[in-house]
Amino acid sequence: MALELRHLRYLLAVADHGNFTRAAEDLHISQPTLSQQVKQLERTLGEQLLDRTGRAVRLTDAGETYVHHARRALCDLAAAERALHDVKDLSRGHLRLAVTPTFTAYLVGPLIADFHARHPGITLTVREMPQERIEPALLADDLDLGIAFAGTHLPGVQATALFTETLSLVTGAHHSGAAQGQPLPVRDAGLLQLALLSRDFATRTHIDAYFVQHRVSPRIAVEGNSIQALVEIVQRTPLATVLPDALTHDHPHLTPTPLDPAIPARTVTLLRRADAYQSAAAHAFTRLTHDLIRARAYPPA
Repeated sequence: MALELRHLRYLLAVADHGNFTRAAEDLHISQPTLSQQVKQLERTLGEQLLDRTGRAVRLTDAGETYVHHARRALCDLAAAERALHDVKDLSRGHLRLAVTPTFTAYLVGPLIADFHARHPGITLTVREMPQERIEPALLADDLDLGIAFAGTHLPGVQATALFTETLSLVTGAHHSGAAQGQPLPVRDAGLLQLALLSRDFATRTHIDAYFVQHRVSPRIAVEGNSIQALVEIVQRTPLATVLPDALTHDHPHLTPTPLDPAIPARTVTLLRRADAYQSAAAHAFTRLTHDLIRARAYPPA
């Protein structure tokens, strides 16, 4: 039997689901057909790839090795197809981008607006997700680019520094809790009522660590999982929040006040798979990102 791509996809589906029934449903084929096709693949290779003796179907040692290379082969083939359809004049194409949540509040809008104005024929898929999901998605070839923070990255992920993100106490224009422009001692910030991001945000973890380091117990009146909601709350109430300084560039009714000591800055990075094919759209988006960061005078990395 000649090996065909469908055999690889079928095997990967069973490996991912650990179950023939669910894999068959996902592939929209019958379970007997799926089982027969996988057995044909095993006969062709002369190796048992799946252990079917337990409640869940598991890969054998040989199966683990084969699946590792099969995934990479399918990723490379998908990249090859995109390369064939890549149009260098950017009259058409597709770009898949993911960002960590805080960037949707101040960076994604200007980036997408500029990119669409320059290259209206390029379709974009923009997803918001935690960094721990962005990097595996890049490696699995489910994304072209990601915007997240510097740190310890997965092997195979290449990070290019973009700018430094600083955070400050942010209040509405009517707030009188701090002298505008003057750093506020962190202990004084502990006396203010705060509206902060919920604990499933990496930014909130960063803020919590800062307060713990300086032995301050913040008075949290509101927790939210939406930056836009926090902006609305702070503009309409005496509450303060802690957000990236760059966000206040587009909100003249918000006032940033640096804290003393300063909240540690973070390096923002553009992520890609190191060995992935980079389409013309990805190259154009990368150039535009650097141009916009310079135009907005974000602190350099």
